[in-house]
Amino acid sequence: MWELTKSFRFEAAHALPGTTLGEASQEIHGHSFRAEVTIRGAQDAATGMVLDLGLLEGRMAEVQKMLDHKFLNNIEALGAPTLENLSRFIWDRVGHAGHLVRVGVFRDSCNESCVYFGPQG
Repeated sequence: MWELTKSFRFEAAHALPGTTLGEASQEIHGHSFRAEVTIRGAQDAATGMVLDLGLLEGRMAEVQKMLDHKFLNNIEALGAPTLENLSRFIWDRVGHAGHLVRVGVFRDSCNESCVYFGPQG
């Protein structure tokens, strides 16, 4: 059994009203994000791969295009532009590329991250 992780980066802005983080969070501000998508599976005997990386790269490029240099509050399907919702949003859009086990979204400059393990139950 293997786990294969691939990442992409995006720059985006958001505002988070109604938190205890203060005025700076409520105003429009931007971050550099990194997303990691992890697939788990057995090695295919014919290809030697857990998953054809072209399939995963294609899905991830589509999501990156949806998020990169965007105002996240305007992406209706995202909901509140939190790390939690970003990780779920990415999961929902790349999950069909393979056996997805987790999606992490990182804001390294803030020392923050969130990992989503998919719907439970």
